[in-house]
Amino acid sequence: MTTGVRRRMGVEERKQQLIGVALELFSHRSPDDVSIDEIASAAGISRPLVYHYFPGKQSLYEAALRRAADKLAASFVEPREGPLGARLLRVTGRFFDFVDDHGPGFSALMRGGPAGGSSTANAMVDEVRQAAYGQLLWHLDVDPAGPPARLELVVRSWVSLAETTALLWLDGRRIPRRELELQLVHDFGALAAVSAAYDAEMAAILLRGVADEPADGAFADLLGRLSLLGTGGTAPPASGVPGQRVQA
Repeated sequence: MTTGVRRRMGVEERKQQLIGVALELFSHRSPDDVSIDEIASAAGISRPLVYHYFPGKQSLYEAALRRAADKLAASFVEPREGPLGARLLRVTGRFFDFVDDHGPGFSALMRGGPAGGSSTANAMVDEVRQAAYGQLLWHLDVDPAGPPARLELVVRSWVSLAETTALLWLDGRRIPRRELELQLVHDFGALAAVSAAYDAEMAAILLRGVADEPADGAFADLLGRLSLLGTGGTAPPASGVPGQRVQA
């Protein structure tokens, strides 16, 4: 972040600088708690000059939100190569990278922005959710224009679960992040498996998706953990965390 430095910039360069400064401030505190004076000071310009580029904090917030939403949507982009479980684990890792780096801003984004939100902010949130939804269907080799009803339910439920999990995790970070990333991958597998138990088309999609899953892959790890529920055994260690006893 630039502080206390004044230099002449072109219009677009200055606007992008202000967006970056605002996003950085919003990443550490709620947008409602950040003033235009603070943004001006961090950018090394006067308060009136901020208003020269943006008519008010809401418009600057929405510009910062646009950049954040684009970055968050990009976190779901992953080449369709290798086992599905490993791909999902990389996606959840990048998703939590963003959440970790932009905690207050992420919370504000998902809750509609400052002071009750705006239609623009809500539309951006929907764009991020739709981007995640489309990417997951693409990884399952299913046309986003007309997925089976049960698959749409599974994918949209999982996107909502990932969002809620991240928001709750930010409130104290009481569960190790790497465990939650793996748990979210397992959540997707579990949701899909339950749906597949009711529908042959879903079963075929799931089996195709995990056809190249290795014995030590994320979904195989899920099966190993579930198999111990009825035995009182010791769950496999997760991301360097010692195994824990699972009660029946």
